[in-house]
Amino acid sequence: MKFNTIIFDLDGTLLNTLDDLSDSVNTILSSHGFPLRTNNEIKQFLGNGVGPLMRLAVPSSCTDEEVAIYLDEFKKHYEQNMDNKTRPFDGIMEVLIDLHRFNYNLAIVSNKFDLAVKALSKAYFCNLFSVSIGESPTVRKKPAPDSVLTAIKELGADIKKTIYVGDSDVDVMTAKNAGIPCIGVTWGFRSREVLRNAGVNYLIDTPREIFTIL
Repeated sequence: MKFNTIIFDLDGTLLNTLDDLSDSVNTILSSHGFPLRTNNEIKQFLGNGVGPLMRLAVPSSCTDEEVAIYLDEFKKHYEQNMDNKTRPFDGIMEVLIDLHRFNYNLAIVSNKFDLAVKALSKAYFCNLFSVSIGESPTVRKKPAPDSVLTAIKELGADIKKTIYVGDSDVDVMTAKNAGIPCIGVTWGFRSREVLRNAGVNYLIDTPREIFTIL
């Protein structure tokens, strides 16, 4: 077996979270009289965590102090509304169930804040993932390798048999920084070209294709 440990990104890879993220962002923007953002704009803002998401979503004239307030408001709203429209991408559940059945080590590593990552993992994937790690004050976010390396350690896995699966250039850089290969998925929030330009090792168009690489 070439790989026995698979670490997944969450947003844009396992779950289509775009509508719920957009709704929460626009709720905050609307409450302050700011222009709303389209789903396509929100999609381009994703990948580096909710802090950068809100910084990009609000008018550039907003101060860091103001953005911090809006970010807190966003988190509170999103915590209550993060699974209104969110769904696993087509084919994901079947593949995860098979991977779990075949005894692969599975983890989630995301730049979404940790509370949301753990809540969504529990809500949608039950016991399929034994480790789920999000952004927190104690671990540097991606593309730093810290969260990936922490997941490998918590799984008791061999880094030489570990591969990362994600949909963005940040994911590709994270894998490189951790010293592991990356599978780029084309159904997420970034284009095939973005992933290729970032130096992704593999590209797949459907979840089932992951088995051809493993």
